Amino acid sequence: MSRRAPAPPAPPAQALAEPASLEPWTLLAPDGTLAEGYRPSLSDEELLAAFRLMLLSRTVDQRAFSLQRQGRLGTFSTVEGQEASVVGSAFALDPARDWVVPQYRELPAMLRQGYPLTRFFLYFRGHPIGNQMPEGVRVLPFQISLAAQIPHAVGLAWGLRQQGSDAAVMTYFGDGASSEGDAHEAMNLAGVRRAPVVFLLQNNGWAISTPVAKQTAAQSFALRAPGYGFPGVLVDGNDLFAVHEAARWAVERARAGEGPTLIEARTYRLGPHNTADDPTRYVDPDELRARRELDPIVRVRAYLRARRLLSEAEEEQLRSQLMDEVNAAVAEAEAHPAADRRHIFEHVYADPPPRVRAQRERATAGEEVR
Repeated sequence: MSRRAPAPPAPPAQALAEPASLEPWTLLAPDGTLAEGYRPSLSDEELLAAFRLMLLSRTVDQRAFSLQRQGRLGTFSTVEGQEASVVGSAFALDPARDWVVPQYRELPAMLRQGYPLTRFFLYFRGHPIGNQMPEGVRVLPFQISLAAQIPHAVGLAWGLRQQGSDAAVMTYFGDGASSEGDAHEAMNLAGVRRAPVVFLLQNNGWAISTPVAKQTAAQSFALRAPGYGFPGVLVDGNDLFAVHEAARWAVERARAGEGPTLIEARTYRLGPHNTADDPTRYVDPDELRARRELDPIVRVRAYLRARRLLSEAEEEQLRSQLMDEVNAAVAEAEAHPAADRRHIFEHVYADPPPRVRAQRERATAGEEVR
């Protein structure tokens, strides 16, 4: 039987006077034990659903990586190591009213909003339909250009509030994207307009091969938030519960008209930046081994095992089901009719200008388009 979740606890305020003492907010230890007195707001059913989504994400990563190496998929970025940051925050949203504005490493959040897995594979096979959202799916398309989606998220949130909606918008970006002007301009505007947006900054340690120490001199990206006029929270990005509670708190603030929140989820990228990257050229192997001990999936599994919510046999069965689900999506994507050049004219203009209409007509007739 489901129960009503308790009010989200307020994450501890970040101590601006003593930035060197900042530590991420943690509720679930690496050994799977909870902080004393903490009662999870996720029900057992929700927690199992979250764990399933984390495993699905890891399964997609493994399958897609193999497909890319076979030349059956384009370059893509894995979520490996960041599943708690993405899934924990996504479970703070209501897919029926809230929006997700992703960068390119947030597939689990997009799936929870209703984005079809088949379209993920179509997108990375170069088919335009992969980045077209079905009716009612409150997700903006993948954004490969760093930080370009953040102003869109603020505009969307501001517009929803102007329409009288209590919806919240959650946008994801990384430590590298935080150095882009779009990020600063968007957060400044969000603070001025009190837009109902949650900025989820996934600090995974690297912007491709650039370490965090070369992105900022601050002890935490969360410390930037007060300069924009709203709270910043630093959480353990490998802790599903801490990310979820911080995100719930931020979403409730947004719904209540209290404006934006910046959440820095301090996590770690366990795989390469993308399938064109070779992290062995710049990542210390000892550091990577140490970080693997903080794998967010292992942490949640330990909690589930201790609670006897999921046995080893049940997890093996689940993994088999997820692999079947992924393989079915791959087969469906590969069987989909190939795109042709006419598709590049779709979903661009509501009313195409004469020049574009003429180009479309030539493309339809098989003529050269200039």
